[in-house]
Amino acid sequence: MRYRGEEALGLVETIGLVPALYACDVMLKAADVELISYENIGSTLVTVIVKGDVAAVEASVAAGRQAASEIGKLTAANVMPRPIHAVGDIVSVHDIDL
Repeated sequence: MRYRGEEALGLVETIGLVPALYACDVMLKAADVELISYENIGSTLVTVIVKGDVAAVEASVAAGRQAASEIGKLTAANVMPRPIHAVGDIVSVHDIDL
């Protein structure tokens, strides 16, 4: 799903795919957000990116942080309430087509 810059972004980064997938599952179940992308940036770092309204993304990222920390190593998490449109080109490199 292509991100066009109109909604909040939530990012959760982990070491390893397993905690990232677990965080992703929990994030999507915790709030009304959509998975838009993932990024495997090397050195086993994996980032999951969701979009939605600010409150939903905040709840989703909080749940994802907790989930990733329970089974693995969380390296970063962030909510971007209204990133500029150009951020969409960065986060849509591995966009998810549902």
